[in-house]
Amino acid sequence: MTVEHHKATMTRSWMSDTPDEIEHPPIPLGLNKMAVPRAAIVLSIMTFLGLLLSSVWVAVSANAFLDDIESTFGSNNVELLEIDGRWIWEIDLLFDTCKLVEDGSELPYGELASQDEVFLYPGELSCDWEHQGQGDAASVAVYNRGNQSLDLILEISGGGVIFSSTDESSLIVNELSPNTSEIFQIELSENDIDARTVSITATHVAVLQAQVRLDVNVIKGSEERALHIHEGDTVEVHYTVWDADTGEELDDGTWVDNAGDPVLSIEGFGWSAIGLDIDNDRGVAFPITDSGTSHITLLPPPIAYGNNDGHELENTWLRFELKLERAPAAE
Repeated sequence: MTVEHHKATMTRSWMSDTPDEIEHPPIPLGLNKMAVPRAAIVLSIMTFLGLLLSSVWVAVSANAFLDDIESTFGSNNVELLEIDGRWIWEIDLLFDTCKLVEDGSELPYGELASQDEVFLYPGELSCDWEHQGQGDAASVAVYNRGNQSLDLILEISGGGVIFSSTDESSLIVNELSPNTSEIFQIELSENDIDARTVSITATHVAVLQAQVRLDVNVIKGSEERALHIHEGDTVEVHYTVWDADTGEELDDGTWVDNAGDPVLSIEGFGWSAIGLDIDNDRGVAFPITDSGTSHITLLPPPIAYGNNDGHELENTWLRFELKLERAPAAE
């Protein structure tokens, strides 16, 4: 009997004499060449999405902002700032020295109060300001004659005159309510102005073509004074007041208070005292000398009795002559 011996052969491809950790070592993440690009791609996608969302948000916000501007000051609504071809605000100097810019004619004295138009003046004004030296002051009024609140920028061009509140040639007026007015002090910042015309413009902050101009002819007076009355100075003045249309004298007396303060609801009266001048004696020398100056101002109803419903002078233009008798003591 023949016995055949078969040699059993076993395949051990799944076995190794070398431990698996050595044959196939784990690869740290930092060394995995595929992991780094994948992370970068994810981050890039996230950054792109963030930028896309930011761009959309900015675009939506910008569009909303432009819509707001358009709804308020769009080309169709600029008409809200006009009445009969004029912008709805006016500007004047309180001195009774103004004429019309357009043709140089006088104001319509005798019929100022009987004008049926919305506006106080027939047009833009040119006014004379006779000054008594550097630091002399005057009062400028801005009137909103429309039904829209106004944001305006006032600018003085020509040099030598500034707004006292800012010490600059420009001033921003915020939220000037409908049918109201504001008064501002200007002053001379140079001493050698013999004759110069400066322009004060009131421009709408959002509609730059909407601009009203006041020309001020600055003229050197015959004799300089050392002291100039500004807003807040305590003064003693003698005043006389007339109806500007009829010439009827309405009152006279002595007023002692601070320049710029309203008197009996007449906002413009206190501002009329600004710009008076006096020598160093301040009117208290012995014997008392007459060194104070005088001037005449013209007040339309909005800064006279126009805000007093039912007052007998509600629609009256007032002309004031003020003579400075005493000024505050030196600080």
